[in-house]
Parts: sequence; structure tokens; C-alpha cells
Amino acid sequence: MGRGRAKAKQTKVARELKYSSHNTDFDALQRELSGDSDGVRRSDERYDDASDDEYDDYRR
Repeated sequence: MGRGRAKAKQTKVARELKYSSHNTDFDALQRELSGDSDGVRRSDERYDDASDDEYDDYRR
């Protein structure tokens, strides 16, 4: 009981997502999928910060 409004809202949102046309930026999508986005640090790069050094003993 009491789920009527929540279900109606979910149905409304799902219907909007299904039937509305969205403007997709395919160039941005291609950059994101290829990993060429600027300002994103690669997982193999190390980030060394002097403020992190004081907590090294607690992490190990």
C-alpha cells in the first residue's frame, strides 16, 4: 500500500526515457570510450602527494 505514486512516477520517467529523443554528442561519446578525454588521470599513473605520506603506516 502507498506505492501508487512511486510506481506512477517510475512509469512516467520510464516512458519519457523510452519515447523522448535526446541530443547525443557522438564526438564526446567517442572520446570517452577511446579514453582520450582531457584531465582524466590514467590508472597506471601514480599520484604522489606529500600530505598522504603521514598516513602510510595506517594503510599497511
